[in-house]
Amino acid sequence: MQKNEAGQADQNLLQSLGAAVEAGRAPKAEEGAREALALGLAPEDVVSCALIPAMGRVGERFRLGEAFVPEMMMSARAMQAALNVLRPLLAARKARSLGTAVIGTVQGDQHDIGKNLVAMMLEGSDFDVVDLGSGVSPQRFVQAVAEAKASVLCLSALLTTTMPQMRATLQTLEEAGLRQNVKVMIGGAPVTQDYADRIGADGYAPDAASAALLAREWMGAAADSGG
Repeated sequence: MQKNEAGQADQNLLQSLGAAVEAGRAPKAEEGAREALALGLAPEDVVSCALIPAMGRVGERFRLGEAFVPEMMMSARAMQAALNVLRPLLAARKARSLGTAVIGTVQGDQHDIGKNLVAMMLEGSDFDVVDLGSGVSPQRFVQAVAEAKASVLCLSALLTTTMPQMRATLQTLEEAGLRQNVKVMIGGAPVTQDYADRIGADGYAPDAASAALLAREWMGAAADSGG
């Protein structure tokens, strides 16, 4: 096969894999990831050229009201199916991680659908993810940040009554002397940018795609500044 033809075949396969993720077709996404590896494509290129752009497009449709949580979850699961194929090779090649992200739903709140989507998006965006689950206390968040030397902490709340736990977690980080070491992102249905500003969080994300993009921007800025 000519070099140009091979390049076009690779591009077509990546486009097909991205389309499978967008459509939420997990078996097709898994098959596409295996085909990509069989063709000799680098696993990190498959992630950056197919999986991340596909989820970015799904996130944009979600923001525009053209896609909803079920579609987001199906696409995230399709991405996860592809990642399950790629992960062993990514680890073997010691693909560069952007950092560790700790994530969880705050104490008193058991909702986890949105949090799970963000966790999957972060993993697909080259982060090592420590998912603490739901109902997580400020002390447990801080312990995980310290143990994992996390770069990003993501706090989710779906109830207005549990939102104060976000402020409590930030205060606990301060008391532990760790606040300057980690970027804190908050999100959830009742959460707003104004609330993030008021409690001193570094950022707010309205959806999973935005959360992954913001985290990547933070780490890119850190790398650019030599941090």
